[in-house]
Amino acid sequence: DVHAAYGGDALVADPARFFPAPPSVDLGLRRIRPGVWEAAWPSVFEPFLGAVAERWLSRVENRTARARLYLANPPEGPTTRPAILAIHGYMGGQWLIEENVWPIEWLLRRGLDVVLPVLPLHAGRAGSHRGAPGFPSSDPRLTNEGFRQAVTDIRTLVRWLRDRGAPKVGIMGMSLGGYTSALTATVTGEIDFVVPMIPLASIADFAREQGRLGRTAVEEDEQHAALERANWVVSPLARPLACSKTRALVVAAESDRITPVAHAARLARHFDCEMLTIAGGHLVQIGRSEAFRALGAMLEREGIIPPRRRRP
Repeated sequence: DVHAAYGGDALVADPARFFPAPPSVDLGLRRIRPGVWEAAWPSVFEPFLGAVAERWLSRVENRTARARLYLANPPEGPTTRPAILAIHGYMGGQWLIEENVWPIEWLLRRGLDVVLPVLPLHAGRAGSHRGAPGFPSSDPRLTNEGFRQAVTDIRTLVRWLRDRGAPKVGIMGMSLGGYTSALTATVTGEIDFVVPMIPLASIADFAREQGRLGRTAVEEDEQHAALERANWVVSPLARPLACSKTRALVVAAESDRITPVAHAARLARHFDCEMLTIAGGHLVQIGRSEAFRALGAMLEREGIIPPRRRRP
Protein backbone atom coordinates (compact mmCIF):
# COMPACT_ATOMS: atom_id res chain seq x y z
CA ASP A 1 0.00 0.00 0.00
CA VAL A 2 1.63 3.22 -1.22
CA HIS A 3 -0.28 5.38 1.26
CA ALA A 4 1.13 3.33 4.15
CA ALA A 5 4.65 3.40 2.65
CA TYR A 6 4.50 7.19 2.81
CA GLY A 7 3.53 7.26 6.47
CA GLY A 8 -0.22 7.16 6.08
CA ASP A 9 -2.02 10.22 7.39
CA ALA A 10 0.84 11.11 9.76
CA LEU A 11 2.83 12.88 7.01
CA VAL A 12 -0.28 14.68 5.85
CA ALA A 13 -0.85 16.04 9.34
CA ASP A 14 2.83 16.98 9.77
CA PRO A 15 4.02 18.24 6.36
CA ALA A 16 7.42 19.37 7.71
CA ARG A 17 8.40 15.70 8.00
CA PHE A 18 7.83 15.10 4.29
CA PHE A 19 8.67 18.59 3.01
CA PRO A 20 11.63 19.71 5.16
CA ALA A 21 12.83 23.29 4.81
CA PRO A 22 15.88 23.43 2.52
CA PRO A 23 19.06 25.26 3.57
CA SER A 24 20.35 28.41 1.91
CA VAL A 25 22.34 27.58 -1.23
CA ASP A 26 24.38 29.33 -3.89
CA LEU A 27 22.14 29.42 -6.96
CA GLY A 28 25.14 29.57 -9.30
CA LEU A 29 23.70 32.57 -11.12
CA ARG A 30 24.86 33.36 -14.64
CA ARG A 31 23.88 36.57 -16.42
CA ILE A 32 22.05 35.88 -19.68
CA ARG A 33 21.22 39.44 -20.73
CA PRO A 34 20.39 42.70 -18.93
CA GLY A 35 17.95 41.96 -16.13
CA VAL A 36 17.95 38.18 -16.70
CA TRP A 37 19.94 35.55 -14.81
CA GLU A 38 19.95 31.78 -15.05
CA ALA A 39 20.30 29.61 -11.94
CA ALA A 40 21.62 26.04 -11.75
CA TRP A 41 22.30 24.50 -8.35
CA PRO A 42 22.45 21.03 -6.78
CA SER A 43 18.91 20.06 -5.84
CA VAL A 44 18.93 19.57 -2.06
CA PHE A 45 16.81 16.46 -2.27
CA GLU A 46 16.91 12.86 -1.14
CA PRO A 47 14.06 10.48 -2.03
CA PHE A 48 11.84 9.65 0.91
CA LEU A 49 11.21 6.06 -0.09
CA GLY A 50 14.33 3.92 -0.31
CA ALA A 51 12.65 1.43 -2.65
CA VAL A 52 12.60 3.98 -5.49
CA ALA A 53 15.66 6.07 -4.56
CA GLU A 54 18.07 4.49 -7.04
CA ARG A 55 15.55 4.69 -9.86
CA TRP A 56 14.77 8.35 -9.20
CA LEU A 57 18.37 9.44 -8.74
CA SER A 58 19.52 7.58 -11.88
CA ARG A 59 18.45 10.61 -13.94
CA VAL A 60 21.62 12.58 -13.24
CA GLU A 61 20.50 15.76 -15.02
CA ASN A 62 17.53 16.01 -12.70
CA ARG A 63 19.83 16.39 -9.70
CA THR A 64 20.53 19.96 -10.87
CA ALA A 65 17.68 22.38 -10.20
CA ARG A 66 17.18 25.17 -12.73
CA ALA A 67 15.40 28.51 -12.95
CA ARG A 68 15.48 31.86 -14.71
CA LEU A 69 15.27 35.07 -12.71
CA TYR A 70 14.04 38.41 -14.05
CA LEU A 71 15.18 41.04 -11.57
CA ALA A 72 14.86 44.82 -11.56
CA ASN A 73 18.15 45.08 -9.62
CA PRO A 74 21.34 42.98 -9.79
CA PRO A 75 21.04 39.79 -7.71
CA GLU A 76 24.02 40.59 -5.48
CA GLY A 77 22.28 43.69 -4.14
CA PRO A 78 19.35 43.97 -1.71
CA THR A 79 15.81 44.61 -2.89
CA THR A 80 12.49 45.78 -1.52
CA ARG A 81 10.44 44.34 -4.39
CA PRO A 82 8.04 41.43 -3.90
CA ALA A 83 8.50 38.42 -6.17
CA ILE A 84 6.40 35.83 -7.97
CA LEU A 85 7.39 32.33 -9.03
CA ALA A 86 5.60 31.25 -12.21
CA ILE A 87 5.54 27.48 -12.75
CA HIS A 88 5.10 25.87 -16.14
CA GLY A 89 2.82 23.01 -17.10
CA TYR A 90 3.41 19.44 -18.22
CA MET A 91 6.11 19.15 -20.92
CA GLY A 92 6.98 22.83 -20.43
CA GLY A 93 10.00 24.61 -19.01
CA GLN A 94 11.77 25.58 -22.25
CA TRP A 95 12.90 29.18 -21.84
CA LEU A 96 11.82 30.42 -25.28
CA ILE A 97 8.31 29.09 -24.75
CA GLU A 98 7.95 30.15 -21.11
CA GLU A 99 9.09 33.69 -21.85
CA ASN A 100 6.16 33.94 -24.26
CA VAL A 101 3.66 32.21 -21.98
CA TRP A 102 4.14 34.51 -18.99
CA PRO A 103 3.65 38.33 -19.15
CA ILE A 104 7.08 38.91 -17.64
CA GLU A 105 7.48 42.54 -18.68
CA TRP A 106 4.03 43.38 -17.35
CA LEU A 107 4.77 41.69 -14.02
CA LEU A 108 8.06 43.61 -13.77
CA ARG A 109 6.27 46.88 -14.48
CA ARG A 110 3.72 46.09 -11.77
CA GLY A 111 6.59 45.92 -9.28
CA LEU A 112 7.29 42.19 -9.08
CA ASP A 113 10.52 40.32 -9.67
CA VAL A 114 9.79 37.12 -11.62
CA VAL A 115 11.28 33.63 -11.28
CA LEU A 116 10.59 30.71 -13.64
CA PRO A 117 11.52 27.37 -12.02
CA VAL A 118 11.87 24.14 -14.00
CA LEU A 119 9.97 21.14 -12.65
CA PRO A 120 11.75 17.81 -12.14
CA LEU A 121 12.50 15.79 -15.29
CA HIS A 122 11.40 18.64 -17.55
CA ALA A 123 13.27 20.69 -20.16
CA GLY A 124 16.89 21.22 -19.06
CA ARG A 125 16.43 18.65 -16.29
CA ALA A 126 15.54 15.87 -18.73
CA GLY A 127 19.00 15.46 -20.25
CA SER A 128 18.93 13.50 -23.51
CA HIS A 129 15.53 11.99 -22.73
CA ARG A 130 12.93 12.60 -25.42
CA GLY A 131 9.18 12.25 -25.27
CA ALA A 132 6.91 12.51 -22.27
CA PRO A 133 8.66 13.50 -19.01
CA GLY A 134 9.01 10.85 -16.33
CA PHE A 135 7.14 13.05 -13.86
CA PRO A 136 4.31 12.68 -13.05
CA SER A 137 4.60 8.93 -13.41
CA SER A 138 2.31 5.94 -13.76
CA ASP A 139 4.07 4.76 -10.59
CA PRO A 140 2.49 6.89 -7.82
CA ARG A 141 5.66 6.54 -5.72
CA LEU A 142 7.68 8.40 -8.37
CA THR A 143 4.95 11.01 -8.63
CA ASN A 144 5.19 11.57 -4.87
CA GLU A 145 8.98 11.89 -5.03
CA GLY A 146 8.72 14.31 -7.95
CA PHE A 147 6.38 16.66 -6.13
CA ARG A 148 8.53 16.43 -3.02
CA GLN A 149 11.56 17.48 -5.06
CA ALA A 150 9.61 20.22 -6.85
CA VAL A 151 8.51 21.74 -3.54
CA THR A 152 12.07 21.53 -2.19
CA ASP A 153 13.49 23.36 -5.22
CA ILE A 154 10.76 26.01 -5.13
CA ARG A 155 11.31 26.64 -1.43
CA THR A 156 15.04 27.00 -2.11
CA LEU A 157 14.21 29.83 -4.52
CA VAL A 158 11.76 31.36 -2.03
CA ARG A 159 14.44 31.35 0.66
CA TRP A 160 16.96 33.00 -1.70
CA LEU A 161 14.43 35.72 -2.54
CA ARG A 162 13.64 36.26 1.15
CA ASP A 163 17.34 36.42 2.07
CA ARG A 164 17.78 39.04 -0.65
CA GLY A 165 15.08 41.18 0.92
CA ALA A 166 11.85 40.39 -0.94
CA PRO A 167 9.09 41.41 1.51
CA LYS A 168 6.49 39.10 -0.09
CA VAL A 169 6.88 36.03 -2.28
CA GLY A 170 4.00 34.40 -4.11
CA ILE A 171 3.50 31.58 -6.54
CA MET A 172 1.48 31.03 -9.69
CA GLY A 173 1.29 28.03 -11.99
CA MET A 174 -0.50 26.66 -15.02
CA SER A 175 -1.87 23.11 -15.28
CA LEU A 176 0.70 20.83 -13.60
CA GLY A 177 2.30 24.04 -12.34
CA GLY A 178 -1.08 25.03 -10.93
CA TYR A 179 -1.16 21.81 -8.92
CA THR A 180 2.41 22.42 -7.76
CA SER A 181 1.69 26.01 -6.74
CA ALA A 182 -1.40 24.95 -4.79
CA LEU A 183 0.48 22.11 -3.10
CA THR A 184 3.36 24.40 -2.08
CA ALA A 185 0.91 26.91 -0.58
CA THR A 186 -0.47 24.20 1.72
CA VAL A 187 2.79 22.80 3.10
CA THR A 188 4.59 26.01 4.07
CA GLY A 189 3.64 29.43 5.37
CA GLU A 190 6.46 30.99 3.33
CA ILE A 191 4.08 31.67 0.42
CA ASP A 192 2.25 35.00 0.67
CA PHE A 193 -0.14 34.58 -2.27
CA VAL A 194 -1.07 31.82 -4.69
CA VAL A 195 -2.78 31.70 -8.09
CA PRO A 196 -3.33 28.23 -9.58
CA MET A 197 -4.37 28.77 -13.22
CA ILE A 198 -6.18 26.07 -15.26
CA PRO A 199 -4.92 23.76 -12.52
CA LEU A 200 -4.79 20.04 -12.14
CA ALA A 201 -6.37 19.39 -8.72
CA SER A 202 -6.41 15.61 -8.44
CA ILE A 203 -4.32 13.03 -10.27
CA ALA A 204 -6.99 10.41 -9.60
CA ASP A 205 -9.71 12.65 -11.07
CA PHE A 206 -7.56 13.26 -14.17
CA ALA A 207 -6.96 9.52 -14.63
CA ARG A 208 -10.69 8.85 -14.41
CA GLU A 209 -11.53 11.64 -16.85
CA GLN A 210 -9.01 10.23 -19.34
CA GLY A 211 -10.58 6.77 -19.13
CA ARG A 212 -7.51 5.17 -17.59
CA LEU A 213 -9.22 3.47 -14.66
CA GLY A 214 -11.02 0.14 -14.58
CA ARG A 215 -13.21 -1.66 -17.07
CA THR A 216 -16.35 -1.48 -14.97
CA ALA A 217 -17.87 1.26 -12.83
CA VAL A 218 -16.97 -0.65 -9.66
CA GLU A 219 -13.34 -1.13 -10.76
CA GLU A 220 -13.14 2.52 -11.75
CA ASP A 221 -14.34 3.69 -8.33
CA GLU A 222 -11.99 1.33 -6.51
CA GLN A 223 -8.96 2.36 -8.58
CA HIS A 224 -9.84 6.05 -8.25
CA ALA A 225 -9.98 5.76 -4.45
CA ALA A 226 -6.70 3.82 -4.38
CA LEU A 227 -4.89 6.37 -6.56
CA GLU A 228 -6.22 9.32 -4.58
CA ARG A 229 -5.01 7.61 -1.42
CA ALA A 230 -1.60 6.76 -2.93
CA ASN A 231 -0.92 10.40 -3.88
CA TRP A 232 -2.64 11.96 -0.85
CA VAL A 233 0.67 12.96 0.77
CA VAL A 234 1.30 15.33 -2.18
CA SER A 235 -2.29 16.41 -2.79
CA PRO A 236 -3.15 20.12 -2.56
CA LEU A 237 -6.52 18.95 -1.23
CA ALA A 238 -5.00 17.15 1.76
CA ARG A 239 -4.13 20.21 3.86
CA PRO A 240 -5.58 23.69 4.42
CA LEU A 241 -4.22 26.74 2.66
CA ALA A 242 -1.31 28.19 4.66
CA CYS A 243 -1.77 31.79 3.51
CA SER A 244 -4.84 34.02 3.81
CA LYS A 245 -7.70 32.98 1.53
CA THR A 246 -7.97 36.64 0.44
CA ARG A 247 -4.56 36.14 -1.18
CA ALA A 248 -5.61 33.12 -3.20
CA LEU A 249 -7.23 33.11 -6.64
CA VAL A 250 -8.04 30.03 -8.72
CA VAL A 251 -8.47 30.51 -12.48
CA ALA A 252 -10.44 28.13 -14.71
CA ALA A 253 -11.02 28.09 -18.48
CA GLU A 254 -14.61 27.36 -19.43
CA SER A 255 -13.77 25.15 -22.44
CA ASP A 256 -10.83 23.33 -20.84
CA ARG A 257 -10.92 19.63 -21.77
CA ILE A 258 -7.58 18.68 -20.18
CA THR A 259 -8.10 19.99 -16.66
CA PRO A 260 -11.80 20.89 -16.74
CA VAL A 261 -13.43 23.59 -14.64
CA ALA A 262 -14.23 20.94 -12.02
CA HIS A 263 -10.54 20.84 -11.05
CA ALA A 264 -10.37 24.58 -10.39
CA ALA A 265 -13.73 24.46 -8.60
CA ARG A 266 -12.55 21.67 -6.30
CA LEU A 267 -9.43 23.66 -5.38
CA ALA A 268 -11.38 26.89 -4.85
CA ARG A 269 -13.86 25.12 -2.57
CA HIS A 270 -11.05 23.57 -0.58
CA PHE A 271 -9.26 26.91 -0.22
CA ASP A 272 -12.56 28.79 0.30
CA CYS A 273 -11.22 31.44 -2.06
CA GLU A 274 -12.23 33.39 -5.14
CA MET A 275 -12.49 31.61 -8.47
CA LEU A 276 -12.36 33.31 -11.87
CA THR A 277 -13.49 31.60 -15.07
CA ILE A 278 -12.05 32.90 -18.32
CA ALA A 279 -12.99 32.01 -21.89
CA GLY A 280 -11.10 29.56 -24.04
CA GLY A 281 -9.49 26.26 -23.28
CA HIS A 282 -6.36 24.72 -21.80
CA LEU A 283 -4.01 25.69 -24.62
CA VAL A 284 -5.91 28.52 -26.30
CA GLN A 285 -6.50 30.70 -23.26
CA ILE A 286 -8.80 33.36 -24.61
CA GLY A 287 -9.25 35.94 -21.87
CA ARG A 288 -5.96 35.15 -20.10
CA SER A 289 -5.28 38.88 -19.78
CA GLU A 290 -8.34 39.00 -17.51
CA ALA A 291 -6.65 36.49 -15.20
CA PHE A 292 -3.50 38.58 -14.91
CA ARG A 293 -5.52 41.74 -14.31
CA ALA A 294 -7.31 39.89 -11.50
CA LEU A 295 -3.92 38.91 -10.08
CA GLY A 296 -2.84 42.55 -10.16
CA ALA A 297 -6.07 43.70 -8.52
CA MET A 298 -5.68 41.12 -5.74
CA LEU A 299 -2.08 42.16 -5.05
CA GLU A 300 -3.06 45.84 -5.01
CA ARG A 301 -5.94 45.15 -2.62
CA GLU A 302 -3.64 43.19 -0.30
CA GLY A 303 -0.98 45.91 -0.32
CA ILE A 304 1.64 43.71 -1.97
CA ILE A 305 2.14 45.98 -4.98
CA PRO A 306 1.32 49.69 -5.20
CA PRO A 307 -1.87 50.83 -6.91
CA ARG A 308 -1.52 51.47 -10.61
CA ARG A 309 -1.27 55.17 -11.42
CA ARG A 310 -4.48 56.36 -13.05
CA ARG A 311 -4.34 58.91 -15.81
CA PRO A 312 -6.16 62.14 -14.92
